[in-house]
Amino acid sequence: MLREVAPQVLATLVRRYGSFDACEDAVQEALISASRRWSVDGIPENPRGWLTTVASRRLVDEWRSESARRRREERVTTLEVADGSELADRDDTLTLVFLCCHPTLSAASRIALTLRAVGGLTTAEIASAFLVPEATMAQRISRAKATLASRDVRFELPSQPERDERLASVLHVLYLVFNEGYTASSGDALQRTDLTKEAIRLARLLHELVPDEAEVTGLLGLMLLTEARRAARTDPDGLPVPLAEQDRSRWDAALIVEARTMLEATAGKAIGPYRIQAAIATLHDEASDADATDWPRILALYDVLEHVAPGPVVALNRAVAVAMVRGPSEGLEILERLDTERRLERSHRLDAVRAHLLEMAGRTDAARDAYRAAARKAASVPERRYLSLRAARLG
Repeated sequence: MLREVAPQVLATLVRRYGSFDACEDAVQEALISASRRWSVDGIPENPRGWLTTVASRRLVDEWRSESARRRREERVTTLEVADGSELADRDDTLTLVFLCCHPTLSAASRIALTLRAVGGLTTAEIASAFLVPEATMAQRISRAKATLASRDVRFELPSQPERDERLASVLHVLYLVFNEGYTASSGDALQRTDLTKEAIRLARLLHELVPDEAEVTGLLGLMLLTEARRAARTDPDGLPVPLAEQDRSRWDAALIVEARTMLEATAGKAIGPYRIQAAIATLHDEASDADATDWPRILALYDVLEHVAPGPVVALNRAVAVAMVRGPSEGLEILERLDTERRLERSHRLDAVRAHLLEMAGRTDAARDAYRAAARKAASVPERRYLSLRAARLG
C-alpha cells in the first residue's frame, strides 16, 4: 500500500510546492509516520490523502524555520486542508516521470532519479538494474537532485517537442520499474506486484497521452504479455518456475489478447526495441507448450534487437535462442565473449545462463559449478534457493 501511493503523493507535493528534494524528504517522513500509526490505528479511509496532509505539514514546519518564512508560509497555508483530499485529487505521477527525465540531466541520471522517485526503488536496487556499484549510483542520484534544484523547472507535462525528447528515457524507466517488479533483484520475494502494477498503470496513461507512438504501444504490449504469465511463474514455495516448465493454462488469456490487439495496430510503423521484445513475447505466449515455441523466429528477432539495442542482457538472451536453434555449444561460445563484460561482473545472470546451457549440453559437473557460482551472486532469496537446488539436483 505505502509503496503504491508514495509516488503519487510525491508528485502532488512537487506540483504544489516545487523543491523536489524537500518534498521527497517530507514524503519519507510521512511514510515513517504511517508505518507506525497505521499498525495501531488501522489504515485510514483515504491513505493517499493522509500521507499528503502529513507530508505537507512536514514541509510547513520545515519552511517556517527558514529565513523566507512569511512568503513560503503564505503559499503553503492556503493549500493545506484537513484530510488532504484537495491536494490528492489529481494523479501527477506521469508528470513527475517527465520531470525526472528533464533534458538538463544525463540519460543515466534521468532514469536513476525516476526509479528512485517514482518506482520507490532503493539505491542498491537501482544499482543492480544498471549493473554498477551502489556508491556510483548514489552519487548519480544526488547529482541529479542538485541539478534539478538549481534550475527553475516547471512541474507540468512538457510540450510535444520536449515530450518527444524525453520519451525514450520515460520508456526506459517504466521498462526498468516493471522488470524490477517482475523479477526483484533482491529480497525474500521473487515478484513485487506493486511495481509491475504501477509500471503498467503509467504505461497505460502514457499510451492515452500519445496513442500513435508505436514504441509506447510496444512497451505496454510487452508488459501485458509478460504480466500474463505471472501466476505460473512461482511454485507453492515461491521459487521460480522456468518458462518451459510453466503451466500455460494459468496464463492470463485476456491480457494476451489485449496486448496482441494493440500491437497489431502498430503494423507498418517504425520498429524499435520494445516492439521487437513484444514480438518475441508474443511468440512465447502463442506457443501451446514449450516444444511448440518458434525458436528460429525468436532468434531472428534477437538478431534484429541486438542490432537496434545492443547490450549484455540482450546478448545473454540471444545466447539462449542460439542454443535452442543451433545447439548449446554455439550458445556457450557467445557467453565466452561476455566473460570480460564488466557490467555483468556482479550479476548472477551470466553464470545462471551458462549453467543452463551446460546442463543442456550434458556437462553435468560444469553445470553444477556454474549454478553454485550463480547462487553465490544472487541477491534475491528465491533465485538463490532455486539455483542452489538446481546444483544439488545435479548431485
